[in-house]
Amino acid sequence: MKEINQLKEFVEECSHIVFFGGAGVSTESGIPDFRSVDGLYHLKYAYPPEQILSHSFFLRNTEAFFQFYYDKMLYPKALPNITHKKLAMLEESGRLNAVITQNIDGLHQMAGSKNVIELHGSVHRNYCTKCGHFYSLQEVIDKAPIPLCSCGGIIKPDVVLYEEALNEDIISKAITAISSADMLIIGGTSLSVYPAAGFIHYYSGSKLVLINKSATPMDSNADLLITGSLGEVMESLI
Repeated sequence: MKEINQLKEFVEECSHIVFFGGAGVSTESGIPDFRSVDGLYHLKYAYPPEQILSHSFFLRNTEAFFQFYYDKMLYPKALPNITHKKLAMLEESGRLNAVITQNIDGLHQMAGSKNVIELHGSVHRNYCTKCGHFYSLQEVIDKAPIPLCSCGGIIKPDVVLYEEALNEDIISKAITAISSADMLIIGGTSLSVYPAAGFIHYYSGSKLVLINKSATPMDSNADLLITGSLGEVMESLI
């Protein structure tokens, strides 16, 4: 495949690669894509998922929030797929500088990636909204239906909900990584979630690679566009 060969050439020529990924990175691990036909946005609940996963809903309807969170947001048995593993290998080889992810599943770290910038937080970090004590994912699962701290406070997942701002330090790290990259690979994302999707505009190089099954607003800007399975494409690397 011509595109795959071009991708391999790009990778061999670069030593400051950054990968920017979305939900499509983890679908091959059994974690559904929010916006796909079978994704969470197409399931029927008493409230739309966007509303349930909002800061105000968390405060007002805590029990309903956690019911949805436990049912649809947690996949503790999910394992890294070929994309996660190949990215960890690229980092180990010294070519990949950072993984910037919109996902909250922690699979990049599980695969061995060290420099992972989590734009939207992680289900593996949870903190008491009253005393600040941190809890693991398993501890939160064990405390269903509403995880409460020993002090009585509600334990909140350290994930960015709708109506919440991204962490300024995380934003800074993402922009710095992208702006200094000699190659930016965007994979498994529709680039429709802002402000995260806007960060890719800080890339000024000539090797912008876009790998996704469906069209994105940035397709015409890509130096290399590959329409297809991210896992199949990544499997061809190193």
